[in-house]
Amino acid sequence: MSYTEKAQELRAAVGGTAPFVVPQFTAKDYTSFFFAGAICCTLTHGGMTPIDVVKTRIQIDPEMARMSLLSGGRRIVAQEGPAALLTGFGPTAVGYLIQGGTKFAGYEFWKKQFVQVAGDQESAVRYRTAIYLGASSVAEFFADILLTPLEATRIRLVSQRHYATGLLTGFARLAREEGLGGLYAGFLPILCKQIPYAIGQFTVNEFCHELAFRNMSEETKRSLSGPAKFGISLGSGIVAGFAAAILSQPADTLLSQINKGHGPEGSMPHRLKVLAQQAGLRGLFAGLGPRMIMTAGLVSGQFLLYGAVKDALGAPAGLEIHKENAVAKV
Repeated sequence: MSYTEKAQELRAAVGGTAPFVVPQFTAKDYTSFFFAGAICCTLTHGGMTPIDVVKTRIQIDPEMARMSLLSGGRRIVAQEGPAALLTGFGPTAVGYLIQGGTKFAGYEFWKKQFVQVAGDQESAVRYRTAIYLGASSVAEFFADILLTPLEATRIRLVSQRHYATGLLTGFARLAREEGLGGLYAGFLPILCKQIPYAIGQFTVNEFCHELAFRNMSEETKRSLSGPAKFGISLGSGIVAGFAAAILSQPADTLLSQINKGHGPEGSMPHRLKVLAQQAGLRGLFAGLGPRMIMTAGLVSGQFLLYGAVKDALGAPAGLEIHKENAVAKV
């Protein structure tokens, strides 16, 4: 049973003045959230490696800037062989294993903290947008501390042929030649990319669920079939994926440029400003189409897998603060 459902039951039982009800997640619950987030992110991001390789090349290679996902993929296979489409698989899988677990568990944790700060159910519902934004942003910040070095390694492997043979050799070379500064050169742009991404992913998904359930009668909600719930989750994930891609696209382009060593010397804000001016609006959104396709698949797949793994582990549903009573989400 979701938080909203519990609160409404208690309100009815006591004549409309329910006590403030917030689920008390245990360490085991958060471990389940972490494991489910880790599995869903590493599987989806790892599976999307070929698309991500093409997308990254479109962003950083001027000769491929106007290519579609399909034509770009054909070019890479023709020039470098099919194996080139799996470049960077190691750091992608490991990086998003760590980042995904931290992000999903962190979102559940911080959403609960912000709901408690709100003080009562009515306030939590009223300020739910701020709660979603805050929880997704803070969770993503801590996740990106762990992700950034592996993402830097991945981009080097994808953008520079023969840079290294894989994750360990690539990470070791980057650390040896450029130190901590090289590993975290992209930290600011990755924050600029991943925080808007997380906002789009979680906030839009929450509101898509709320919109779907708000337009249903109570009887319809109670009798929803498994395929109907699956369809709502899938559709919500796809829309959230589109939003995440659009919000994070400019910073994603700049991140690829930074990790390839492009841009002037100076502070990171200065380098980002110059690169953005050089790219222009059109350049910042180069490769958006392929990335929207990729991100819609990523986000929808992640939410579906996250729910399935949580169910398999017997984990509780996440805290729900939708405006209207709704079917408990996973």
